[in-house]
Amino acid sequence: MLSSSEIRRRFLDFFAENGHTVVASSSLVPGDDPTLLFTNAGMVQFKSVFLGEEQRDYHRACSSQKCVRAGGKHNDLENVGVTARHHTFFEMLGNFSFGDYFKHEAIAYAWELLTDPATGFGLDPARLWVTVFEEDDEAARIWLDEVGVDPARFSRIGAKDNFWSMGELGPCGPCSEIFFDHGPEVAGGPPGSPEAEGDRFTEIWNLVFMQYNRETDGSLTPLPRPSVDTGMGLERMAAVLQGVHDNYDTDCFTPLIAAVRALAPTPEAEGARVSERVVADHLRSVAFLLADGVVPTNDGRGYVLRRILRRAARHGRLLGFTRPFLAELLPALIGQMGDAYPELAARRGQIVRTMEREESRFLATLDHGLALLSGALADLPAGEPLPGEVAFRLYDTYGFPLDLTRDVCAEQARAVDEAGFAQAMEAQRIRARASWKGGAEREAQVVYRRLLDEVGESRFTGYVKIDGEGTLLALVRDGARVERVKAGDEVELILDATPFYAESGGQAGDRGRLVADGVEVEVADTKAPIPGLICHRGTVRRGELAAGARLTCVVDPEARAATARNHTGTHLLQAALREVLGDHVRQAGSLVAPDRLRFDLHHFAPIDEGQLMEVERRVNEEIWRHEPVITRQEALEEAVASGAMALFGERYGDTVRVVSVGDFSKELCGGTHVANSADIGLLVIEREAGIAAGVRRIEASTGAAALTYLRHQGERLAQAAAVLKTDPELLTERVSRVAERERELTREVEQLKRRLAEQEASQGEVEEVNGVAVVVRDLGEGDADSLRRLADSLRAQGSPFVALLAARHKGKPLLLCAVDRSVTDRIQAGDVVKQVGRHIGGGGGGRPDLAQAGGKRVEGIAAALEAGMALFREKLAG
Repeated sequence: MLSSSEIRRRFLDFFAENGHTVVASSSLVPGDDPTLLFTNAGMVQFKSVFLGEEQRDYHRACSSQKCVRAGGKHNDLENVGVTARHHTFFEMLGNFSFGDYFKHEAIAYAWELLTDPATGFGLDPARLWVTVFEEDDEAARIWLDEVGVDPARFSRIGAKDNFWSMGELGPCGPCSEIFFDHGPEVAGGPPGSPEAEGDRFTEIWNLVFMQYNRETDGSLTPLPRPSVDTGMGLERMAAVLQGVHDNYDTDCFTPLIAAVRALAPTPEAEGARVSERVVADHLRSVAFLLADGVVPTNDGRGYVLRRILRRAARHGRLLGFTRPFLAELLPALIGQMGDAYPELAARRGQIVRTMEREESRFLATLDHGLALLSGALADLPAGEPLPGEVAFRLYDTYGFPLDLTRDVCAEQARAVDEAGFAQAMEAQRIRARASWKGGAEREAQVVYRRLLDEVGESRFTGYVKIDGEGTLLALVRDGARVERVKAGDEVELILDATPFYAESGGQAGDRGRLVADGVEVEVADTKAPIPGLICHRGTVRRGELAAGARLTCVVDPEARAATARNHTGTHLLQAALREVLGDHVRQAGSLVAPDRLRFDLHHFAPIDEGQLMEVERRVNEEIWRHEPVITRQEALEEAVASGAMALFGERYGDTVRVVSVGDFSKELCGGTHVANSADIGLLVIEREAGIAAGVRRIEASTGAAALTYLRHQGERLAQAAAVLKTDPELLTERVSRVAERERELTREVEQLKRRLAEQEASQGEVEEVNGVAVVVRDLGEGDADSLRRLADSLRAQGSPFVALLAARHKGKPLLLCAVDRSVTDRIQAGDVVKQVGRHIGGGGGGRPDLAQAGGKRVEGIAAALEAGMALFREKLAG
């Protein structure tokens, strides 16, 4: 029986021996594909190669790709842990041909690896079933005539299951799928039959033959260099080779489930089997996503991560955990997968801190959600189902799982309006799709890809000089290619060669001018909408232009120099941050513009003033060392092995550009830089703040911009000193004295307010009902604090009382109900404000002895107080 590690290794070794280059798994965050939330297949990192946008040193590749499918159309979290083969994280084994071999070799490789006991997995051919696209006679002939597959174990399937497309347009082609037969004791029929939905036949390998290009009119044209993309799920293959029917019974999961069971306070709880599986699966997703730089947030990838982590925590609660526990399982995961994916161990500290912090927050949220749900149920008539919109709000805002809402409702013999929940969920998905930019970008990229095919790549010449000449290859206006433009037109220009740097890696695109006889174009920005295509975006100021014109390119020298200072400064900043804060610091994003730089980093806590000062000191120390900035081309593996920092999740070619500043900083970078660190002059950190859980942002400036910032700070210091009538050198002492005096005055004001409240309490009209003082009063202008002070004064008198107090604050009504604790068995403050709050167009709640409400209608205060008095009399009369 092969372990999952051995299956992975045998797969890669088999294809390496057959001339394939073994390519490491890419990040779970797609490097340059805005249409995907996560990497969800092995071919994602090769997408630009299949599209012909990128050339690599090899034409055959194989990989074991980490994948996440959760969110979007794969949002079936509720099935994970329940079924045998639903996972959020999985590994996809694949072999790929980029215009090299095609159907004959791909089918032969697959059959040999699956059935040959010497070189492959030694499966019995009688346990395998093969399908092809119903119109793919070529693949059918290879399987039946050349490989010799039994026709009785062969099916032709329609396009829904056996024709693959990269998108609405572009490469596509038929598929051939291989299934494993678990035997007649398992329910289900062969692929293509009415019983195919059963579990007897499990797909283990999909061979995709990319042989067509789908055009805008829907027609298919043959590709000049057909390619192959295959995918084999490691977990499914492990189940087959380890003789089990359930993926969770393989060694991909059993060590993790054992670790959960060993830690769980109540491992024998009802439903524990499902909860153990959920935790094991979700642990893998959470750990790998955190290792790849995703952080929990309220939208996009971070939202999906947060949902998965919270679902794991919820199932931990069902197993008896009342504390954060996921991080305690990380050693088991590293032991299981750390050799194949060393980033788990390398980023262990960051993973643990984020897990613990997020899980702790959710445990508090979970208790809050239960309280909110209990309140919502208390307001419903007996037996009435919980509205779907309430269940969705708990799910969406508080991460409160629907299954938990369902369980709590069932305890009260209530149902959940799941149709309403689904409707609210779909509305949210529509909103998310509308805000997700991937669809629009995909449409735009079709235009640029076609343009790249027609005119070829643009060559960047701006590392050495910032001027030069280029031939105008194409013009784009309003998203369409045009033949000619004139003065006043906003346009995109593509040249064969240009010194203009296109926005990339956080560095802003160059601006400047493109000129010829009688023609001038003001370039406001430079973009690279797809790899290989440089677009100059600007306005024609003079003359007319058509393709074929020779243009002189002039990059704005001041903007380029300022951008270079900020870019090299950013490299030094990252190196100093890692030195001061620790090696866990990694870039989470950046902006390098002429006037400023911004650096986002993964760090688990605010950076204190002392640390910021030390980071700034170290950067400037390196600047003033006059270190040469050296750029050179290196092989990717050699560069990373030598210590060069790579932006995690970014896709690099086999040869990379390495930028070094002395021995202090070394990074993979394609941007523009100064020649010597001294050219930066000075770097000043302007501000630091948190922008997401576990992500900090530093904003800084260099050179003349840094000097301007310091001058402005000095001017503000002088102005503040003048206002306080002191010298700038004595400002801190003066401000301290003023602040202390303000605190003294605040204390005096609070004492006066308390005295006024006591006086108001003793002088106001009081009605007594059965020995209880009843106070109903409109205080006019006031805030919630003034209402509470009066309530405290009434309570301090030591006699039984009830009070309903009103005030107006910033044009909005406020109500406060206070009840002596000796009276709460007859009157509860929360019930009072709920009932009378409707008169002011609002509501509220609180404790039995103190509650408050806000509203919209000031004119309803009198009616609210009248209703409160009537309620007090009614309750106290009995």
